[in-house]
Amino acid sequence: MAEQTTISRPAPYLEAAGQTLLDLTTKLTGQPVDTSKFAPSIAGQNVLTQAAQQQAATQAGLGSLSFDPTTGAVTGAGAGTGIAGYQPFLQQAQAYSGPQAYQSFMSPYQQDVIDTTLSQFDIQAQKGMQPLAASQIAAGAFGQGRGQVQAAEYQSQSDLNRALLQAQLQQQGFGQAQQAAALAQQQQAGLASLQPSLAQSQIQQLGAAGTSNLAYEQAIRDAQAQAGQLAAYEPYNRLQFLSATTGGLLAGQPQAYMTQQQGQGSASPLSSALSGAATVYGLGSLFGGR
Repeated sequence: MAEQTTISRPAPYLEAAGQTLLDLTTKLTGQPVDTSKFAPSIAGQNVLTQAAQQQAATQAGLGSLSFDPTTGAVTGAGAGTGIAGYQPFLQQAQAYSGPQAYQSFMSPYQQDVIDTTLSQFDIQAQKGMQPLAASQIAAGAFGQGRGQVQAAEYQSQSDLNRALLQAQLQQQGFGQAQQAAALAQQQQAGLASLQPSLAQSQIQQLGAAGTSNLAYEQAIRDAQAQAGQLAAYEPYNRLQFLSATTGGLLAGQPQAYMTQQQGQGSASPLSSALSGAATVYGLGSLFGGR
């Protein structure tokens, strides 16, 4: 008696479902996934960050920066003055500390004051000669040797007093000019110390605003990439559902559908860095690499 072979086959509808699953799987896996829709991308530098970078360069005495039109990154710097922002104040302070610094602060009216004062002195000195002449006349000594000696002594003392008065006026003007020069030197030195902190504060404000904007732009790119990833793998999720249902029926053990969700994706390294740097922005972050 010939041996018989028994072949067990699933129900026709299950066999058809299995064939359909195989066809769908073969077709879907034969199509490449367009990864360009969720490929990582980095947001370019914005105008606020570039303005902060330019101000920092100018403060350091560098020239105009050039930026990559695609990424916005710094690609070079033009020839600058080589003079830092605070240097003009420092140089002016140095000029006010030299031995000739007082000359810029001498009053243009000082000589007028001296001439007027000495003119009044000469008038009073001439008036003082009149009592002396009268006393010589009364004593019968006017024009004689003793009278001439008295007149010469008077004139000598008057000339000495006049010279002392002139010296005092000149010394007073010189002292006032020196004090004004010293005060101006202190003011310029103070401005040289203040200017960098003011410039740095403005750079930080622009940089912080630029960093916040860059973080927002990067978050949009990351969200778009995640949305593209979910859309690209959505057919595979549906195929997995069909595979779980059909496979369980064919095995005689229906299984609950367990979907494998595509990961939402962690924040990009740039997003993480930007979130931490949004409120901390200084010169060190202006020219750092990505």
